[in-house]
Amino acid sequence: MYVNLIKPLLDRFGALFLLILFSPIILLTALIIAIRMGRPIFFTQQRPGLHGEIFTIYKFRTMSDEKDKNGELLSDGLRLKGVGKWVRSLSLDELPQLINVLKGEMSFIGPRPLLAEYLPLYTLEQSRRHDVKPGITGWAQINGRNAISWEEKFRYDVDYVKNISFWFDLKIFFQTFAKVFIREGISQEGETTMEKFTGHIS
Repeated sequence: MYVNLIKPLLDRFGALFLLILFSPIILLTALIIAIRMGRPIFFTQQRPGLHGEIFTIYKFRTMSDEKDKNGELLSDGLRLKGVGKWVRSLSLDELPQLINVLKGEMSFIGPRPLLAEYLPLYTLEQSRRHDVKPGITGWAQINGRNAISWEEKFRYDVDYVKNISFWFDLKIFFQTFAKVFIREGISQEGETTMEKFTGHIS
């Protein structure tokens, strides 16, 4: 009953409330990005959601479109700087995902939606992360975010799916604020974000 009825209602009412509450911050962030980085303000990408169904995720853009002499985009590390790095360090880039939650495509709490290209690479156990809606934050995020390995990340995701409850969600929700405050686990050691998953993990 919690997963199918109560959780979706809490998600949508909460998303509407926070969109209104954080509207000044959202508008200010959008304005700063527009002035310092130009358009587009938002980053959109196709991601797999519940049962692997594809949806469009919304985030604030944090990387520039700088290219090398051959017309190829520079590495993430070179394109993430200044305003973009500041926006990501405060997790402000995640705020537009409240729209995804309001639309019922995401939840506040759940496994983070990863790239669609990873879908055929998961083991049967790893694919269980898609048995629930993806979340803005999740069990893996408060246990290391991008600073942990893929193996650990998937283990936390599946553990969440197996033990999902109101109290588990509440615990993750409040611990997320502590992680954001101390800016912990934003990047993997030696990486700007997280290295790509190649499916080599058993």
